[in-house]
Amino acid sequence: MKKVNVAVVGATGAVGQEMLKTLAERQFPVGKTVALASRGSTGREVSFGEDTVLKIEDLDQFDFKGMDICLSSAGAKVSESFAPRAAAAGCVIIDNTSHFRMDPDVPLIVPEVNPEALAGYKKKNIIANPNCSTIQMLVALKPLHDMATIKRIVVSTYQAVSGAGREAMDELFSQTRAVYVNDALVKEVFHKQIAFNVIPQIDVFMKDGSTKEEWKMVVETQKILDPQIKVAATCVRVPVFIGHSEAVTVEFEKEISAVQARAALKKAKGVTVIDHQHEDGFVTPVECAGEDSVFVSRIRKDDSVENGLSLWIVSDNLRKGAALNAVQIAELLVKEHL
Repeated sequence: MKKVNVAVVGATGAVGQEMLKTLAERQFPVGKTVALASRGSTGREVSFGEDTVLKIEDLDQFDFKGMDICLSSAGAKVSESFAPRAAAAGCVIIDNTSHFRMDPDVPLIVPEVNPEALAGYKKKNIIANPNCSTIQMLVALKPLHDMATIKRIVVSTYQAVSGAGREAMDELFSQTRAVYVNDALVKEVFHKQIAFNVIPQIDVFMKDGSTKEEWKMVVETQKILDPQIKVAATCVRVPVFIGHSEAVTVEFEKEISAVQARAALKKAKGVTVIDHQHEDGFVTPVECAGEDSVFVSRIRKDDSVENGLSLWIVSDNLRKGAALNAVQIAELLVKEHL
């Protein structure tokens, strides 16, 4: 790969720092690397690999001319503001926020699922990174869809607090400590207590009673995988620091057995199958933290529908659910388009 100049927007956040870490670990062919954030963070230092330290520069004042790729994870409003300016300067934006995902002129990419759609980036010089829960589900379901065609997905998520940012992780830690030492529980990020609790709301409520997170899983699945697939999602925040889990039930058009599904998933890129019927035969968020794979366990027949299967899908939401997927998009972009 040729060397490219890369900017990371939101470099002080959990995902931004994971992006820098992933670029270094995967030896992405970086020429110049720039770390960007809000003016209040200017001058702070962040690590890039083992030996390099970058000083944060002010996003609002930064000139994107000469930058090839920008990995962005600083919130939808920030992306709305800076991305068109950066794209006009010739920099390709790989955006991890929700702002551009449903724009018909912006490809929504999971490299293992729909790499062919990446060519559409030329319309706006912007590529969208899907929602973390959508990414891991579709990496696991794509090989099965190719075999038997998915009609309907019913998914319940168990999403780590890191999906809501560093402040949410701090709140889980502080509330957990408060329970043990009998201090008052402070609720700032979540409206409900998160320590020793689960919260069946992620993002705002919509008119139909679903939350925006649930809506994202529906429309993103249809845009990335197949517009004919029906999706019912319930998204729940759980007191886990890193690693999203999903209980997924799938109805197919054609017959597919658990044995066939297990064999297909074992061959699938980006998937690790650990599926044995004993106490250590499945993966939990603790085991997946820091790993790149999407882990699939508990593959079994669902007799409540014709041609049904149930699966347990777990992945590190900061890695494959955000930073890794963005870097993989960048790798594909350099290899095939830039």
